[in-house]
Amino acid sequence: MYELIQNPILSSIFLSIAIGIIGSFMLINRSSFIAAAIAHGSYGGIGIAVYFGFSLLFTTTLFALFLALILAYITYRNKHRSDTLIGVIWAVGMSIGIIFSDLTPGYQADMMSFLFGDILMVPMEDIYFMICVDLLLLLSVILFYNRFLTISYDMDFALLNGLNVKAIYAYLLVLMALTIVMSIRSVGLILVIALFSIPPFIAEKFTTDFKTMMIGSAFLALVFSLAGLWISFAFDISATASIILTAAFAFFMTILLSPHR
Repeated sequence: MYELIQNPILSSIFLSIAIGIIGSFMLINRSSFIAAAIAHGSYGGIGIAVYFGFSLLFTTTLFALFLALILAYITYRNKHRSDTLIGVIWAVGMSIGIIFSDLTPGYQADMMSFLFGDILMVPMEDIYFMICVDLLLLLSVILFYNRFLTISYDMDFALLNGLNVKAIYAYLLVLMALTIVMSIRSVGLILVIALFSIPPFIAEKFTTDFKTMMIGSAFLALVFSLAGLWISFAFDISATASIILTAAFAFFMTILLSPHR
């Protein structure tokens, strides 16, 4: 029994750390649509990996990083039309994945697991990748916290103060891409944005400091994940869906009961 729940619990812990950091920056930057484009577009990397027999994790990571850099370029230079451009990148990435999946002989069960996720079946390879990404996130926040916060709230002010806004913005999207890749097998690229959006949204309602908001987001994400896992074992239903519905229930209760701030 311990071996069965060990990886899901470890995944929940490491995912929660990433959600607390990147999810909070996603919220204040209003970049959920960009993150969704990276997540769904990463399906192209999965399709390429399956067709050519490459490492799924390595190929998907490279593809997601490529998408993040493209999105950083087009959203920074074309703010007024970025929604259209993001939608195109989203569709192209998924289409590439579908085409390569169709060209691959036989039924590919792994493709479905990446779409919807299965936190109960996360391999140790992904756990190690999560640890590396979390360490990178923590180090990046320690070193660049003020820079990230400045470009998130006022990009013009950051430019006036001589910050390399383009590079910082691109690096933030790269971190976002790595975080999404580490989450896809656990949560699935269709549901990953919900889990990255809900805990920060709730934490923001009850905090006035961004650092506290990140910690609160991580704590809530862990609570939702563990509660969803318990519901999954108790009722023999999908763990990923249980986690998302648990978070969604808290989300709607927060909207209904919390004071306006």
